Amino acid sequence: MAIIKPFKALRPQAQFAKQVASKPYDVLTSAEAKVEAQGNPNSFLHITKSEIDLPESVDIHSEPVYEKAKENLEAFRKRDVLFSENKECFYIYRLVMNGRSQVGLVALSSIDDYENNIIKKHELTRPDKENDRINHIKRTGAQTGNVFLAYPANAALDTLIENLISKKSSVYDFVTEDGIAHTLWIVSEDKAIKDIQEAFEKDIPFTYIADGHHRAASAAKVRKSLGDKRTPASDYFLTTLFPSSQLEIMDYNRVVKTLNGLSKEAFLQKLETDFVVEEANSAYKPQQPHTFGLYIANKWYKLTSKEGSYSEDPIGVLDVTILQNNVLSKYLGIEDQRTDENIDFIGGIRGLNELEKRVNNGECVMAFSIYPVTIQQLFDIADSGSIMPPKSTWFEPKLRDGLVTHLIYE
Repeated sequence: MAIIKPFKALRPQAQFAKQVASKPYDVLTSAEAKVEAQGNPNSFLHITKSEIDLPESVDIHSEPVYEKAKENLEAFRKRDVLFSENKECFYIYRLVMNGRSQVGLVALSSIDDYENNIIKKHELTRPDKENDRINHIKRTGAQTGNVFLAYPANAALDTLIENLISKKSSVYDFVTEDGIAHTLWIVSEDKAIKDIQEAFEKDIPFTYIADGHHRAASAAKVRKSLGDKRTPASDYFLTTLFPSSQLEIMDYNRVVKTLNGLSKEAFLQKLETDFVVEEANSAYKPQQPHTFGLYIANKWYKLTSKEGSYSEDPIGVLDVTILQNNVLSKYLGIEDQRTDENIDFIGGIRGLNELEKRVNNGECVMAFSIYPVTIQQLFDIADSGSIMPPKSTWFEPKLRDGLVTHLIYE
């Protein structure tokens, strides 16, 4: 059964919460983070993207960046922008986006569970991204990035959490500039904490990483690297757990920089082997599985997969797999999306206009819009022990960094 644990969070004073809360470190470039934090000395980006406080010539993965993160974290605590809770608590975190609400439980999850596949994965990680967070955690002593976990919807657990927040006042309640409402409640009562833990132990045998594979892997590797300096706190990592019924996966689209020596006409002709290719009157956003939008040379096309052109197994049936097998590797020479520089990924939150922009400005030659993966597909693939193609899922809304941090050295 999934083990969860309350903890003494490092968190902002209420009057600073909105200023501190920042977008996850891995959805912003250094340049974007610098703009985002401009004029806000309390932005948590000064800790998660500390290169914004150093000259642009500094390598973002170099020692001075991690040292600056540690220095900034200490400064936030000295200024009393952040403080440590005096009791182990759970936290309930609600996000509302476009009228849709999702309510998660902020808790520590067990690294043993992660290593024993009680916490299930669906994605491979990249060593460079792992090393960045490993160095950040070891130097700051803090897990600043929240791992987004999902679990199969459970009515009793939903009711328990709803009842708790109905009787409490929130400690944070604000709307960020992107229109998303963030509300946080503290669960500090011993009985409530026990009820939550027992509900998970009774009804939730597994949890699933929805977003944050690199953060989870880094936490596990930090614990191993500590050796004799390992602490009880380092046996756990920071997570927020959401029921599957409240989650929505958005499309995760592709832009491509090569035609692999083909003309546009020859490429479209080759696509007709596996797809019905039709011109679209406007930007095409797939409305059902196995259909794709293609934007090339200022024109949109609708691609519909032909029967028998793809496998029906849990991985083969995914549209990201169909695109890989029947387009990217077959005609464009892109064998590994994780490493090939000729492909990039655009989260659905940016819209189809971003795809057009990246092609129209000459950066890319074409773009593909993709129908999103479902949460049940994610569960099925993780249960089978399989791995999804890279960049298959984009979850919104994103958890904000800085509202709760887990310290592993205290």
